[in-house]
Amino acid sequence: MRTHARRATLADIARTAGVSKSAVSFALNGRPGVSEALRERILAIAAELQYRPHSAALALGRSRVDVIGLALNRPARALGTEAFFADLISGIQAGLSPTHTGLQMQIVSSLEEELDAYAAWQGAHRVDGVILIDPRDDDPRIRLLLELGMPAVQIGSHPSPDGSIPSVWIDDAEVSRTLFTALHELGHRRIAHVAGPEEFEHTMLRISALRECAERLGAEPIRSIPTDYSAERAEEATRELLGSPIPPTAIVYDNDVMAVAGLGAAQELGVRVPKDVSIASFDDSVMARLVRPSITALTRDTFALGELAARTLMAQLASDAPVASVAAAAPVLSLRSSTKPPHA
Repeated sequence: MRTHARRATLADIARTAGVSKSAVSFALNGRPGVSEALRERILAIAAELQYRPHSAALALGRSRVDVIGLALNRPARALGTEAFFADLISGIQAGLSPTHTGLQMQIVSSLEEELDAYAAWQGAHRVDGVILIDPRDDDPRIRLLLELGMPAVQIGSHPSPDGSIPSVWIDDAEVSRTLFTALHELGHRRIAHVAGPEEFEHTMLRISALRECAERLGAEPIRSIPTDYSAERAEEATRELLGSPIPPTAIVYDNDVMAVAGLGAAQELGVRVPKDVSIASFDDSVMARLVRPSITALTRDTFALGELAARTLMAQLASDAPVASVAAAAPVLSLRSSTKPPHA
């Protein structure tokens, strides 16, 4: 058996085994996430390197700071206009309140900044776990959190595929079909979509579902224009769509801010809503209800969504194994005066 002048670390074991430090941590602590064969190999390497856990690390591993983290990758100005985030954060706070757990929120401007925030939080032990929003395909945030061993819950569009990080989810594909079908039943066959960023999972699910609906119901192919969720980009997209040789008879927006901006752009162009073009939104808000005409929207209980996400994360923190994904209440379509049958 070899001896070492310095104390062996998790990194030494990981390097020798050719695995991540999180896999080593899972194996040494008897947590799920690694195969029995890998666990035995890691334990053998740990014994060979004479690994002994540091007493301070053990104490840190047992401690709780009673704070969870939420990193929001949005322009700071945009957050002030989106009712979704105010309701979500209020719901998260309500879900944490019974456990006297605090919320640390950080606004970031890029995916890289978000990843850095999680690493910093874990390194300084500032939070016990995090809530993720806007899942992506092959999400690098999931990989990082698993490597860090940081508990997390994601708000997404389907149950977690591998169960490693549970989801509080709403079926965005089904929601898209509900909205498209309602517009189709009104008689709309040329429908456009002003979408959010393409890297977000729910954006691509909506684009795919809307296109599938158009093909299945015999409507014209849907044109989706990705944006950054801002009012400015929504106005630009709306002007582009309404200025085309054959404009759409209905436009669907991915959030309420963009829908209101699109309404304003149409009115400035002299395009009448809903006589010349119908407008609908995937998100609802007081603003969408108060503008004239009021905007048809999918009404969801975002407060309850945040509360459920917080409670699911607290359950994850209390469990030694991943908890199950949880379905949130589906949005309900609120038909208002911004939609009507297309003008002959």
